[in-house]
Amino acid sequence: MSANAKDLSKDLRNPIKRARGLGSAQSGVGHWWTQRVTAVALVALGLWLVVTALGLLHADYATAKATVARPWNALLLIAFVVAAFWHAVLGLQVVIEDYVHTRWKEVVLLVLIKFLAVLGALASVLAVLRIALGA
Repeated sequence: MSANAKDLSKDLRNPIKRARGLGSAQSGVGHWWTQRVTAVALVALGLWLVVTALGLLHADYATAKATVARPWNALLLIAFVVAAFWHAVLGLQVVIEDYVHTRWKEVVLLVLIKFLAVLGALASVLAVLRIALGA
């Protein structure tokens, strides 16, 4: 038996699907990994955020503003915001793809969620930058 025939004998797809090229597109793995990486980043950044917020518990406005204005704190806060919005979009995308069965509704919801997430992330990053740059 040739090497190609051995490969085809291990292929469990229906012959018509094999002929049409239907099967796993291998695109879900990237989405899965991105969701896990953002989750791990959110755990680490969330711990930093809780510690920072607890440190500011009885601080006044000027102290809180000065803390956010520190370069490392501003950078970590921006990373937290970006990771949170990205993770939210990935999670909501899975829910919509699984539970919305009308194609045009699915597309509209996916576009709307991505638009709102980008808008929210940009507004949040702008707010942190304004504090960090003293505007």
